[in-house]
Amino acid sequence: MTQRAHVHLLDANVLIDANRDYYPIDRVPEYWEWLEFQCLMGHVKLPVEIYEEVKGGSDAVASWVKDRTRRSSLLLDAEPDPNLVQRVVAAGYSSDLTETELIKVGRDPILVSYALARPGAFCIVTTETSKPSKQRANRKIPDVARDVGVRTCSPFEFMRELDFRTSWTRPT
Repeated sequence: MTQRAHVHLLDANVLIDANRDYYPIDRVPEYWEWLEFQCLMGHVKLPVEIYEEVKGGSDAVASWVKDRTRRSSLLLDAEPDPNLVQRVVAAGYSSDLTETELIKVGRDPILVSYALARPGAFCIVTTETSKPSKQRANRKIPDVARDVGVRTCSPFEFMRELDFRTSWTRPT
């Protein structure tokens, strides 16, 4: 049995893929209401860097995160530690990435660094799957996170851990 993290940090792809592939906002609003509730309860958060990435889109997910009343409940109240970001880059990618490689890596090291700052307190939720590789800039979050001792899970593991049901608001 896996240890349940106190807070699940969402990668942008979790929101984007859910809306596109299996829980469109306009067709399964229960998922999005549940997700917002989990954010309000402090079980789920978006680092500001991930929030900005999603907000930059032009789809329903971008509109959903931009909602003024929702924004404060979504955001993780923390700043990235530059030393931890550098540690993630060095251990998970390479200590001498080129400018082009850093662009390709994107915000992933920042996301992992938040979880690294409080070991065991966070789990990163991502749709990326492990793909062990010797490549420097094309590594997947589960592999990088594993290299620095951070737990990850898939969106479906996340929903099981937090017991998502479309009837989640109905009394039992």
